Amino acid sequence: MGVSNLMSKQALGAAMAAAALAILASGVLQSPAPVFGDPSGAILFREEFNTLEKWKPLKFRNIENMSSYTLDQQEDGESFVKAHSSSSASGMIWLNEFHVYEYPLIRWRWKVSNVYSKGDALQKAGDDYPVRIYVIFKYDTKDPRVKKKFKYGLAKLLYGEYPFYSSLNYIWANREHQQRFIPNPFAKEAIMIPLRSGFALAGQWLTEERNILEDYREAFGEDPPATAGLAFMNDSDNTGEASESWIDWIEIFRDQNVEPRTQNTEVEK
Repeated sequence: MGVSNLMSKQALGAAMAAAALAILASGVLQSPAPVFGDPSGAILFREEFNTLEKWKPLKFRNIENMSSYTLDQQEDGESFVKAHSSSSASGMIWLNEFHVYEYPLIRWRWKVSNVYSKGDALQKAGDDYPVRIYVIFKYDTKDPRVKKKFKYGLAKLLYGEYPFYSSLNYIWANREHQQRFIPNPFAKEAIMIPLRSGFALAGQWLTEERNILEDYREAFGEDPPATAGLAFMNDSDNTGEASESWIDWIEIFRDQNVEPRTQNTEVEK
């Protein structure tokens, strides 16, 4: 069965990204048009979670309990996506892609009820988070770095689809870490970036903004592939705990005062 449908949690970080890239590679996706009402074109995409029709569930093989993702409608008409996990794991993948050199900025608003007491970003047994947002980079066979970094044919054979190149995972960590960039214990191609940690700010809405290009270059020491997708998840299958989290909105945009940068695909010798 295709990786976009079922995958083992044994390689969760890789599986999430691989599943997303299988969707990207399927050919059914299109880059979104600039947001209506933004004549400048600075905002490519803004998800306010009035529906989940632009997102696809991701299930993991050998995990019976799935995390749930529902819309939380408020009396004032505002809507959030609510993620609930209890000894469970599954995610949601955006059914679109974007060009990170044209739109390198991302921001969102999120909140958690609690973190996981057994959670630890440095250990496989603790690789659970009440919320994480993925930026997943597409495997481009025309990129000369691909041949150096991967045995492409083997990777495609293992995944059954086009494998992902790499991903950034913005996490609400369960505990404070000294490292700004943490390789996922299941997959070194997935770099986790703890933006918040611990219980101190649980229950509060917080807005985050990141420069994807800057984060990627600092995390991997090279330019990212041009095409990327998005995903989010709340999982607790390793720790066996429970939490709820919310995302109010997600936005992909660019700074109008900054010229788009070009991609460097030169292979270091």
